[in-house]
Amino acid sequence: MHFHTKRREFITLLGGAAAWPLVARAQPPRLPTIGILSTGKPEQFWSEFQAGLRELGYAEGHNIAFTFRSAEGKLESLRALAGELVRLKVDIIVAIQTPSVTAARHATTEIPIVMAPAGDPVGTGLISSLARPGGNITGLSGTASEIGAKTLELIREALPSTRRVAVMANAPDPFSIPFIQQIEHGGSALGIAILTIKVRGAQEYDAAFAAVIKEGADAVIVQGSLPRHPAIDLGLKHRLPLISGSGLAAREGFLLSFSPNQNDLYRRAAYYIDRILKGARPADLPVEQPTRYELVVNLKTARALGLEISATLLARADEVIE
Repeated sequence: MHFHTKRREFITLLGGAAAWPLVARAQPPRLPTIGILSTGKPEQFWSEFQAGLRELGYAEGHNIAFTFRSAEGKLESLRALAGELVRLKVDIIVAIQTPSVTAARHATTEIPIVMAPAGDPVGTGLISSLARPGGNITGLSGTASEIGAKTLELIREALPSTRRVAVMANAPDPFSIPFIQQIEHGGSALGIAILTIKVRGAQEYDAAFAAVIKEGADAVIVQGSLPRHPAIDLGLKHRLPLISGSGLAAREGFLLSFSPNQNDLYRRAAYYIDRILKGARPADLPVEQPTRYELVVNLKTARALGLEISATLLARADEVIE
């Protein structure tokens, strides 16, 4: 019995220590607190989101407070992290990418959730419609339905001999289903055969790339929520062009990326925070779709793969990595 009491005191001490910074920050009076839930490192999101909030008159520690939870790439930990934010009684949860939004939705039907962004929130069942999301979720959709066909057109322009494209989808991510559908739809319109491979993370890349080679795919579209670096190494090793819906991917070594302008979306999330803090209900705030897309081409990767990228494609690129 004596042991249990000591142990409980020790746990309480630990819990207290963890809570000190939050208590110190939130006293008195309590500032509206935003919980930020992300699948990976949210640095880029954070700088743009803060800029958006500053434009609307918010400053950390002055009239708003933040608490962060990141899964650091381990999607299975998102539900527990979302639960922590709910227990901390944050006022709003900002969830970055579909897996984070899904985890937040499982954790609460009361606290407003702002998607920043989520893949195809209607297709994944997160909201009932863009115009009237219903429930406690609103924010930004990270895709439009025509993006699959557009991505395939860009691949064909970069690699005119393209006949077969592999799609590497992130099995635990609910967006993987509409993501695959969009590309298959585009493939049938353009006469490109689509090979779908679902992986549960980087540990399955070796087998996935072996399957891609065996099937003779000309290029691989890697879903944006999958880890990028191990894929880049395998792409170069097997001389396979990699394409992504995440702008960071092409900057890091993918051949090209075609994606909504992420910074626009991150900055726009601040608008939803402002509206909700001023009393708007998430159910009544329409979900916005991206208005600007960006094409990034990595010429360094093209050279490493021995590819010649057409001048017209380079002229259309928003950014060319030399």
